[in-house]
Amino acid sequence: MNDNTQLAQRNDGAVTQRSDENGARQVTLIPAVDIVEDTNGVTVWADLPGVSRENLQVSLNGGALHIEGQAVVPTPSELRLQHAEIRQPHFARSFSLSPDLDAGQIGAQLQDGVLKLTIPRREEARPRRIAINRA
Repeated sequence: MNDNTQLAQRNDGAVTQRSDENGARQVTLIPAVDIVEDTNGVTVWADLPGVSRENLQVSLNGGALHIEGQAVVPTPSELRLQHAEIRQPHFARSFSLSPDLDAGQIGAQLQDGVLKLTIPRREEARPRRIAINRA
């Protein structure tokens, strides 16, 4: 990741609106993320409540990592919905990856609405200790 402080900045409740192919307005939520960097690489946790593995797409294009998912919130048939602000929220967020990270080795896990991405650092970019010999 290029700049963790900048990537982590986000307005609470960040929302964008867009129109789908039928012209209907669709709400896109920007998921909250936690980003941790260590000598081995970067770990990203993204909150995606209600998104199943089948409705989640993680892709890499030209050094940009894209997360996109659609949540499905079922309403029981015996209940009548009185008010709904967001019926099927769409989540989307993108990040620029540093060339120090190995994009070919990204690991992804989704559990309980939390996506965990592990992005290892390239071997040549990892810090290493240099031995000092006697003169």
